[in-house]
Amino acid sequence: MSKQTVLIVEDDPWLAEQHARVLTKAGYKTSISPHAEAAIDAVDDVHPDVIVLDMLLTGSTAFALMHELQSYGDTSVIPIILCTNLAADMNLDDVKPYGVQRMLDKTSMLPDDVVTAVRSVL
Repeated sequence: MSKQTVLIVEDDPWLAEQHARVLTKAGYKTSISPHAEAAIDAVDDVHPDVIVLDMLLTGSTAFALMHELQSYGDTSVIPIILCTNLAADMNLDDVKPYGVQRMLDKTSMLPDDVVTAVRSVL
């Protein structure tokens, strides 16, 4: 059985690597994209099982990426975990139509929280 793949879309290189380290240690294959445009290409290349998405990206917003993913049948089923500093100001029900299944608050999360979130949506 092949490993499940997590696409990490995060413009902070240190945090992206941190997510990749804990997810790899937990047995997942990871791929990192620093912005929404790279993530679109990565989705086609790596066919992720789940996407961990930073809300405030450089360039295109996470909403633009989520809208793009929802416009195709094959990518609209990929679960999304938002990882954001804005979690306290957001309601999960408002972003569920974009494929978001979990939301992590960057201001209070622990490194293993991303593993727990990924396991919960797969």
